[in-house]
Amino acid sequence: MKTTLFRQHGGPEVLEYTDFPTPEPKPGEALVRVRAAALNRMDVMVRNGWPGLKLELPHINGADGAGEIVSFCSADGRVGGTPPYRDPFGVGLGVGSRVVINANLGCGQCDYCLSGWDNMCRNWHLLGETVRGTYAEYICLPVRQLYKLPDDFDFHQAAAAALVYQTAWHSLITRGQLKAGETVLIVGAGGGVNTASIQVAKLAGAQVVVVGSNADKLAQAESLGADILVDRSKNEDWSKAVFTATNKRGVDAVVDNVGTTFMQSLRCLKKGGRLLTVGNSAAPRFEIDNRYVFAKHLSIIGATMSHLKDFSTVMDLVVAGKLKPIVDKTFPLKDAAAAQERLWKGENFGKITLEIG
Repeated sequence: MKTTLFRQHGGPEVLEYTDFPTPEPKPGEALVRVRAAALNRMDVMVRNGWPGLKLELPHINGADGAGEIVSFCSADGRVGGTPPYRDPFGVGLGVGSRVVINANLGCGQCDYCLSGWDNMCRNWHLLGETVRGTYAEYICLPVRQLYKLPDDFDFHQAAAAALVYQTAWHSLITRGQLKAGETVLIVGAGGGVNTASIQVAKLAGAQVVVVGSNADKLAQAESLGADILVDRSKNEDWSKAVFTATNKRGVDAVVDNVGTTFMQSLRCLKKGGRLLTVGNSAAPRFEIDNRYVFAKHLSIIGATMSHLKDFSTVMDLVVAGKLKPIVDKTFPLKDAAAAQERLWKGENFGKITLEIG
């Protein structure tokens, strides 16, 4: 099969478009022919590497993907056209079914998985991070990781939705308990999780404030439903601008996946507010003034991906058209390095996807 992989950590130059053996499904898995993949900043971080990261090299990037089921492997190891067991969403997967991939890989056996919290699995993996991912023509995955798509649903739209919409939903709705009438601040306008968060928050009936890097991205955020726009290129202390824009009330919740901006986010919150985070795109370590946390009765709530139930819920909303994935630009698989550079430089609004095959 064709793939883009890397044999050592480094810059975009280490990515190689080449041939690689097609994987074979293990018991309980399906072989999927990938038609579209989508990028995440995690792809570049993994390619660059960090201390303690252990990968089987060569490594294939990519958490997001959509395509068609080619075959299944039964519990006794036979490969054929019959699913090894009923799929978790009860929609009847078969050979040729169009599917989108859930990159949140729980073991399916530990106490967290059995209680429905597979994103807290004791042996958790993220596709494309610690195991080989979707920058390839084929991939093998447990059947429970596959959601059946309507026959007319676009593969790129599906790939663009999978990771970021489940992440936004689980953080804002399941963990953050966002309610209608509340005000939520989203730090950053153009990233995949942020564009998903705008739509999820509006669907929940919240007022949305967005801090963006320039007028163009803010205009696009407004087109998704953002109510209050703050241009950080004109307001270095954007926390003050947000406080003023909310009539000095502050916000009920902040979506901050930057990390180094936590202090400004904490200043934006009302008493009793919560800061929601699913990542740290700027840096993993930074300082905060703890007095803001205890004096204002604030909560900092972390989350990673979502469990299977939330993934099914949010993908139902996506295929129903109630949430609409934003695709920024599509590159051929062989140009994955250029795609990653566009993402890392923050030139995108929404998700960058790869055309595979």
